[in-house]
Parts: sequence; C-alpha cells; structure tokens
Amino acid sequence: MKPLKLTLTVVALAILVAGVTVTGVSAKKLDEAEIYIEINDTDGDAGIQVFLDGEGWDSMQATGPRGAVLFSVLAEGSVGMQGITEFFFESAEPSFEEQSLEELFELFPEGKYVFRGTTTDNKPLRGRARLTHRIPAAPVLVSPEDGEEDVDPDDTVIEWMPVPEIVGYQVIVETDDDPLMVFSADVGPGVTSITVPPEFMMSGTAYKYEVLAIEGSGNQTISEAEFETE
Repeated sequence: MKPLKLTLTVVALAILVAGVTVTGVSAKKLDEAEIYIEINDTDGDAGIQVFLDGEGWDSMQATGPRGAVLFSVLAEGSVGMQGITEFFFESAEPSFEEQSLEELFELFPEGKYVFRGTTTDNKPLRGRARLTHRIPAAPVLVSPEDGEEDVDPDDTVIEWMPVPEIVGYQVIVETDDDPLMVFSADVGPGVTSITVPPEFMMSGTAYKYEVLAIEGSGNQTISEAEFETE
C-alpha cells in the first residue's frame, strides 16, 4: 500500500523547500527508490511516477541526471515530527495532443536520479533510481470486449495478447460502486489470462478493467476496457 499520494504538474516540479544536507555523518539508504513512466494507451496520455520507502524522514529532494531539482518536500507539524516512510506521487498526465511523448522524455531525461533527505533524527538519507525511455507495447485486450454487457460473474476471465520484452503484468478490475471494490493481481510475463474470483464479482454491475505491461526498468503501459455482468 502506498499511503501518501501527491499530484504534481509535469512541468516545473519544484515544491519550494530543499532537503537539509548533513555533513560528517554516513548516510542511511532508502529501502526503495523508483522513478518510472506510465502510459495509458487507451486514454492517450503519459506521466511520471515516483515511489520512495525507508526510515522516517522530514525532508527530501530529488535531482535528475542534469543536476536540476525534480522536486523538494518538507514535512512540517505533526507529520514532520512523526516522519514519512512511504511516499508516492504521480505527475499530471496531459494527452499526447497537449504534450508528446518526446516532450515528456525531454522533461525527464534518461539516467540516474538521486534522492537526498534527512531523517527525523537529523541523519542523512540517500537513494538512487535510474529512469529509462524503454516503453513496453500496449496489451491488446481480448476479453471481455469493451462494452460487453452479459459477462458471467461466476466465470469472468480477463484475457489479453502477449507483450514481448516485459517482466510481468498487473491486472486490475474495479467498480465505482460505493464502497469502491478493487481486485488486483500481479502475474508473470508468460501469463495471458486470469480468472477473477467469483466472490469479488456481482450480478448486474458495471466494471472497468486494466492490464498493465511492465518493462524491466519499471515503465508500464496500460490498456483498459469496461463491461457489465449479467
């Protein structure tokens, strides 16, 4: 679970405050540091996502391969005292008509991104991640067909065509009913179908499903469709 989510614009991701540099103390390492591109092939848009996990911190700054600041975060008040451990955000995702993939690549060049922060006990915290521009092909969805209205809730099979040169897929099925219900599964690159557990499905209900193809560096491409159960 990634509990803290911020939405930032794709351009000029500067959030005011730089991380504090502490000298003379060996830096602790973030448990996880990820930066990757997500493309929604169905909607025709793309954005950047970042995930960090580690010891509780109250400041964090990221710089890109050209040395420019990507973002800076300062946790204040109760959150600053408690510290942030897991941190996730995704950028805005303008359509390809507003911003081409090449323009996104220019904003976020390939290479090493460095994360420098300070723990709540004033110790330096560091992490690195590498961004690539290797984008997986979009999964071609086979079933249910988009707009299908008579899917059997006791035998709902999500199926897609294989995507080459990836490390796996994520399959997500959800309904907008209140409360929101989400089924999610991660499968290997050789899998091209999955049966949704019948206990998750309901009769006469509209669902949306997504299949994400994930490339080795973390970049992912989504295809999505909608259906209704009988």
